[in-house]
Amino acid sequence: MSFLRWVSEKLSVESLRDLELFGEQSQAIPLRKAHENSEESLNPIPRRDTMGSFLPDSSAYELLTVIGRSLEDLMTVNLARYKPTGEHVAIRRIDLDSCTNDMVNYLQGELHVSKLFHHPCILPYKSVFIAENELWVITPFMAYGSARDIISTHFADGLSEQTIAYILMGVLRALEYIHQMGYVHRSVKASHVLISADGQVCLSGLRSIFSLIRHGQRARVVHDFPQYSVKVLPWLSPEVLQQNLQGYDFRSDIYSLGITACELANGHVPFKDMPATQMLLEKLNGTVPCLLDTTTIPPEELCMKPSRSGADSGICEGPCAGGARHTNGEPSSFSGANPYSRTFSTHFHAFVELCLQRDPEKRPSASTLIGHSFFKQIKRRPSEALPELLRPVSPISSLECIQTQDSPTGLASLESDLSQLDVDDWDF
Repeated sequence: MSFLRWVSEKLSVESLRDLELFGEQSQAIPLRKAHENSEESLNPIPRRDTMGSFLPDSSAYELLTVIGRSLEDLMTVNLARYKPTGEHVAIRRIDLDSCTNDMVNYLQGELHVSKLFHHPCILPYKSVFIAENELWVITPFMAYGSARDIISTHFADGLSEQTIAYILMGVLRALEYIHQMGYVHRSVKASHVLISADGQVCLSGLRSIFSLIRHGQRARVVHDFPQYSVKVLPWLSPEVLQQNLQGYDFRSDIYSLGITACELANGHVPFKDMPATQMLLEKLNGTVPCLLDTTTIPPEELCMKPSRSGADSGICEGPCAGGARHTNGEPSSFSGANPYSRTFSTHFHAFVELCLQRDPEKRPSASTLIGHSFFKQIKRRPSEALPELLRPVSPISSLECIQTQDSPTGLASLESDLSQLDVDDWDF
């Protein structure tokens, strides 16, 4: 590494301190390119957030085990215990010495936004600080993992409609807040939807977020393409992928929400096996993904084995001549070998169709969608309903009995449970 590059990167690392996340106060706040003047959002911001509620000192945390690695192996994710309270947390430890200048700027934008946001449906950052050459980001440990983890391990053919309703309501409340603050999330997908042991749904994935606020004014559209977005391509809206002069706005998140709804219902994301170019052409030509059930899959395909059915793509041309929708996603009375022999409600189909409108102007806002008839089936609090609806999945609840020095068997069991989590894609 050249000396000039080394100096440049070290200056960028030092600029992280200017975010006032490390117990230092500073008047200068450079390098806020993607979030310039974003403090002037549409809603007032509380004076202080949960940041700082946990000590910014590495000695206050007992590292229990490595959950996984991400960010090109520059980030190690640990399960840890916060010593003053005994609470279990997830810690992202990022090797700053190995980060490029672009990566540091990318992380800086995420940390700046995390300091601004205060909402129960957005994953909070409890503390952020530098320990030697590492950036430590402390967040709650979400014991159910992500919605993607739950599908991968227990619901390969998709979740029930009522479960999806509870999850999407949490995501919509987070998006409503984010949009009111003048931001576009740009990375809504099941692996960024985390669920705590008590059923709280939190949206994460703030790395790709982008501000519409510039010099105190809200821009009508933006033209920036998300960095490091290869894994997010199937969820991105046509207008984001198109990258033309018309740009995009918060309604691109609504399209991603519709794709996520299909992912939760079908067990996989639409366009999953398509090359990027073909996927782009399909979206630009108006191909609309849908929920896979008896109303969208021809009867002759429902008689096939799932591996031979065209339903695997998650794309269809619209409702076909099938029986009445009546079972809210549970298998219908004539269920055969095909897992999609089920019927979702007309409200769920209508919700997804609204989100996936090709014309962004026709997509409702998050605030409008919260009042959609699809959510009338929500009768209880998520903390009461989700743990029951997610059975046989159970949260990783053996944490209380884990003592790293006294219980190697218990730790091995915990590591086995944690190994099922797709941490590389789970953005803490």
